[in-house]
Amino acid sequence: MISLRFREPGLPPYSCVVVGRRRRVLDLPLIAWLTVVWMLLWGTLSLANAVTGVVVAVTVCLVFPLPLVNVGLRLHPVGIARLTVRLLWEMYTAGLKVSHQMLDNRPFRAAVLAVPLRCRSDLMLTATALAVSNVPDGSVVEVHRSQATLFVHVLEADDPATPERARRAVWHMEELVVRAFGDRTEIARVRQPPPQLRGAR
Repeated sequence: MISLRFREPGLPPYSCVVVGRRRRVLDLPLIAWLTVVWMLLWGTLSLANAVTGVVVAVTVCLVFPLPLVNVGLRLHPVGIARLTVRLLWEMYTAGLKVSHQMLDNRPFRAAVLAVPLRCRSDLMLTATALAVSNVPDGSVVEVHRSQATLFVHVLEADDPATPERARRAVWHMEELVVRAFGDRTEIARVRQPPPQLRGAR
């Protein structure tokens, strides 16, 4: 007998359990991705290819099950929209800033800043580092996983306000990333003041 169970405790989101002779977990995003790959391989967008792709993807997942891993990914549509708008704005303004620096003959002193983060999961740490690196004037040169710290390369370090402004920008990006993809624990963490600002008024 085969039955489907959704929303079981301990399961990753968007997954279900197939109960038969053996218990199997179907990761629905993985099935969707395998279906897309199947259709790309055939090169034809049709209902028949889509249905065949789903059947092949489910069969592969049942015959060759992957270990159950919950990476802690959650999808928050409002948070994703806010993160997208922020990234587009940052890339636009940073591009103008970098263009101005290229045309300016003044030398700029660069620096590498250590920015401790509030999030602790590997997924949120990696996503924050990628988001910061996508902005032209912000580049992550190193990540300390054990200390949850990003080392960010910045220009115009001779300006006394630059380090604090850069750290606040990273903390704001961290909050946007976590509110877009984080779980409740990580969202609760980013509600707290940044590490260096705790106790400051």
